[in-house]
Amino acid sequence: MARVAVIGAGLGGLAAAARLAALGHEVTVLEQAPQIGGKLGWYSRDGHGFDTGPSLVTLPQVHRDLFAATGGPLEDAVDLVRLDPAVAYRFADGTPLVLPGSRAAVPAAVDAALGPGTGAQWAALLERAEAMWRVTEQPFLRSPLAGVATLARLARNASDVATVAPWRTLRGLGADTLRHPALRTLLDRYATYSGSDPRRAPAVLATVPYVEQEFGSWYVRGGLRQLATAVAERAVERGAVVRTGSAVERVLVDGGRTTGVRLAGGEVLRADVVVSGADAAALYADLLPPSRPTRRVRRDLARSTPSLSGFVLLLALRGRTPGLAHHTVLFPADYDAEFDAVFGTGRHRGAPQPVADPTVYVSAPDDPATRPDDDSESWFVLVNAPRHDPARGVDWTAPGLADRYAARVLEVLAQRGLDVRDRLRWCVVRTPADLERDTRSVGGAIYGTSSNGARAAFLRPGNAAPVRGLFLVGGSAHPGGGLPLVALSAEIVAGLVGPA
Repeated sequence: MARVAVIGAGLGGLAAAARLAALGHEVTVLEQAPQIGGKLGWYSRDGHGFDTGPSLVTLPQVHRDLFAATGGPLEDAVDLVRLDPAVAYRFADGTPLVLPGSRAAVPAAVDAALGPGTGAQWAALLERAEAMWRVTEQPFLRSPLAGVATLARLARNASDVATVAPWRTLRGLGADTLRHPALRTLLDRYATYSGSDPRRAPAVLATVPYVEQEFGSWYVRGGLRQLATAVAERAVERGAVVRTGSAVERVLVDGGRTTGVRLAGGEVLRADVVVSGADAAALYADLLPPSRPTRRVRRDLARSTPSLSGFVLLLALRGRTPGLAHHTVLFPADYDAEFDAVFGTGRHRGAPQPVADPTVYVSAPDDPATRPDDDSESWFVLVNAPRHDPARGVDWTAPGLADRYAARVLEVLAQRGLDVRDRLRWCVVRTPADLERDTRSVGGAIYGTSSNGARAAFLRPGNAAPVRGLFLVGGSAHPGGGLPLVALSAEIVAGLVGPA
């Protein structure tokens, strides 16, 4: 039996704790915040409640596997609801596209919205994405990253290489496959699921819409924070201890091996294994002492492009919006201008800035747990944003910036047909600087590093650190960001540590 210290009670840390405790290890989870959940946050006031991070569950089988491995079915722990429709889109010219909750129904809906033949275009894209999924799921998503050896395993089969097309971008795949510009815009959006730019992100990210439409879009009744709570309860049932308000300030290393952690205030917790759910950049920059073994990882992190962040409005509204979907996405006229502004490229080269005309994402669950009465709504509104970087980019703490930009986002909502300013009870603003403070993600980068560039997956830190006994979980480590991949990172680490 190993003594295991887990840094962070986000989903990755909690899932690792549950799995390792179920394997017989002595597990302690250390969370800096006064509550668990990490980016799976929750905000409530005056009867309004909001998920402040992820608002969608995809690939639910990953979570079912987690619960099955640790003691009982997922559905016994949370109320998982499949969404239909999954998302309502509105393009810049006002054209609506409401995507059903099942893949089989999508082509007809696309045809009805965009014209005959467009559904076949999207179906052809998903067929290609399905082939990519079959090739990459096991070696890339469910196995430890092994650098060039991972690529070498794929390269043994020339047809697999051609299927994945690692030299092609997501934008390039869309240009080759989708003739209708609205469909290309729709595909571009899926790059943002990993905090990336579709002009640089790999074509294999087409697997994201495939997974979403093949396996469904799901909501946890009561808010997605219930998923984090259920995983934490499962970890405790298996014997783990969860300590909130316990910030780790150092991972202790002796002779090239971790020996435990030191907490703020000086307490030392000895451990044979340390599992870090902290942002990988923060781990290697702040929690680990510099050493020769970690030099390559630090170099790779410096070479990678940080993921985008998000600017969030939590809107408490009077009244109800007729026909409002659970998820609504409102596209701008110039999507490239958004990516240029967020990443400081193109027309904004070297100068990232808040997006003047952003894509707006609205999550408005029809769930009594999120509102004080049936004549109210609680909207989580998100726009892509550059990370907090006062030295080289945007200082989100600059006086007045957050309030001015919040007003701009409300104005954009109004221009696109969802003017709620006269229904507003109150609004809470959360900037990338707030995300950095609350979750210790560097600059508020939601996914750690982006998938920008053909080598991006190999620049992302692996689950086994070059320090013996240290492992990484969470969205900033392999295999990447998003709830299913975070849960898979915990599965990989549990396999690397092994049973007691």
